[in-house]
Amino acid sequence: MEEEQKQNEQHSKNEQTASSKHMSIRSILGGDILANDFFKRQTRLLILIMILTVLYIDNRYNSQQELIEIDKLKKELIDIKYDALTRSSELMEKSRQSRIEEYISTEESRLQTATNRPYLIKKN
Repeated sequence: MEEEQKQNEQHSKNEQTASSKHMSIRSILGGDILANDFFKRQTRLLILIMILTVLYIDNRYNSQQELIEIDKLKKELIDIKYDALTRSSELMEKSRQSRIEEYISTEESRLQTATNRPYLIKKN
């Protein structure tokens, strides 16, 4: 009885070594490779590597999203700057003395351009 158990154990060890040495595509795709002793011993390391890989991919995705957002905000800032420049030039054009005089003359107002120079009033 003991001899049979020893033979069975030895036979199973021989099968494991033979199967571990003989790796085929079928055993890899079938998942038999995960039953290998090497993978059983390194399970924690493999899980750690998978977690770090997922974190790396997530970090890269987030950084790409932030870069896209930064580019979008830069374009928006440029548009706002151009709008501000346009409005500033329009205001400058409308506030010129010649434009104001022209506007007053077309509105038939009693206002006129001053003929006397302005003078300073001093407080004693």
